[in-house]
Amino acid sequence: MADYKIKDIEILTGIKAHTIRIWEKRYGILNPERTETQIRTYSDRDLSYLLNISLLNKNGHKISRIAELEKDEINRLVWEIKMSRNIDFTEEKLILALLNTDEQLFTETLQIVIDEKGLARTFSEDLIPFLDRIGVMWLVNSISAAQEHFISNLIRQKIISEIDKQEIPTDKSNPIMLYLPEHDWHEIGLLFYQYLLRSKGFHTVYLGQSLPYDSLLDCIQRIQPKAIISSWLTSIDKTFLISYFKQLKQDAPNSQLFAGGAQINLHSLELQGYVTEIKNSESLLSHFVS
Repeated sequence: MADYKIKDIEILTGIKAHTIRIWEKRYGILNPERTETQIRTYSDRDLSYLLNISLLNKNGHKISRIAELEKDEINRLVWEIKMSRNIDFTEEKLILALLNTDEQLFTETLQIVIDEKGLARTFSEDLIPFLDRIGVMWLVNSISAAQEHFISNLIRQKIISEIDKQEIPTDKSNPIMLYLPEHDWHEIGLLFYQYLLRSKGFHTVYLGQSLPYDSLLDCIQRIQPKAIISSWLTSIDKTFLISYFKQLKQDAPNSQLFAGGAQINLHSLELQGYVTEIKNSESLLSHFVS
């Protein structure tokens, strides 16, 4: 059972902390536990309940009316909204799918958004905020490793599915190589880079997760890529990270080096001159699309 602070609840539900306090005081929506210093703490059940209330409120139900509803009636109304293809409450639906390990709700919600926006906009506008929310839930031990893996693999499958729909470029010159360094398995960002580059017609060579350095060098020698892209999310020693790119720059002098992820951002100043940071999809494409 997780203990959320009101700021965590604000991030996860999108409801302002001030609004939550008003709902509690005026309508008795929740009665959160309090610490000895009177700080509000919320449970997983409180989070799920507020997500449902947020859905109803955004769908035109007044908060005063919601406060009078029985739990079964709230669940019935929420189910109708969850199954609706005409109403966009994407983030709430995704969080509910995570909490309930609901593959159908997650995949249907995501596909609706992709059909409307395309994967590129969906990733930046919906999936990145969703993954940020998952990060908060990890910090407060609200979700298990199994839940995180469940959702991550669904996202991974969807991106791969969208990549499979793209044409394989016929021009094999100037390939772009993508890989994750050894011991890094967080593939979602790198797959999205692959999708973006393929959508612009670039020939990419995707090497996937946890690639040993000697295998990377072997592939560089055979393919001679014009650019090499990696993503670094797993916590790593700064000295190792800097020495890794110093060595790679020497071993692949004819390739441009690009990298994204939290570890690159954290040590961006020290890495200047060795690797170009990928900050977002726009910065990635700016280096390849004139």
